[in-house]
Amino acid sequence: MRTNRDPDAVTNILVVGIGGQGVMTAAEMLARAALTQGYDVKKTEVAGMAQRGGIVSSHVRFGPRVYSPQIEPGEADLLIGFEAAEALRWWPHLRPNGVAMVNTLRIAPPIVSAGIYDYPADPLATLVATGLEVHAFDAGALAEALGNPKMVNTIMLGAISDYLPFPAEMLKACIVDGFRVHKPALAEINARAFEAGRAAGHERTHNAD
Repeated sequence: MRTNRDPDAVTNILVVGIGGQGVMTAAEMLARAALTQGYDVKKTEVAGMAQRGGIVSSHVRFGPRVYSPQIEPGEADLLIGFEAAEALRWWPHLRPNGVAMVNTLRIAPPIVSAGIYDYPADPLATLVATGLEVHAFDAGALAEALGNPKMVNTIMLGAISDYLPFPAEMLKACIVDGFRVHKPALAEINARAFEAGRAAGHERTHNAD
C-alpha cells in the first residue's frame, strides 16, 4: 500500500461508474479538496445518458501546474470504480503501480442492452488478474449499515483518502464542512461514512500476487 503520494507530482484520478451513483459529485469534492491545498486543478467529465443509468467518467488532475484535464491510458494513479464492470473497462488507464478502489456493485448499463458492450462474467476477478493493486468492497452494504444508502460516494472518497498527496483529514474536513454549511443534519453521518470507507480501503485488498 502506498499512502500520501509525492506532493510535488501531478496526481491523476479517474472516477467511473453509472449515472445516479454520485460519480461527478465525488470528482467535484476531490477537486475542491485539492484546491484548498493550493494545487492547480483540472477536471473534466463524460456522461452518457447519465440520468438514465448510463456510463459516467470524470478525470481529476492536480499538482503544482496542470495543463490538461485529460488522463491518458497508463497515466492514472488512482481508479475509483463505483461499479465493478466500469472499473474493469477503464483499467488500462492505470499506471502499472496504480491503485484501483472498487465498489463490488454490478449494474448492466444501457450499452450492454444495446449490444455495444458485453457485461463480463466476473469483472472483479478479471481486474485482479491484471496484476494491479485492487481494493474491493461492497460500499452499498456499508452505506445501508449506516442507515443511508446515499453515502456511497463519501464512502468511496474515504477509501482512497490515504492514497492522496495530502492528509486524509483534509479531504474529510472538506466534505463534512460542506455538509455543515448546506445540510448540517447530514454532517455527522458523512463523517462516519468517510471513516467506514477509509477502513474498507485498507482492509479489503485483493491481489493477483
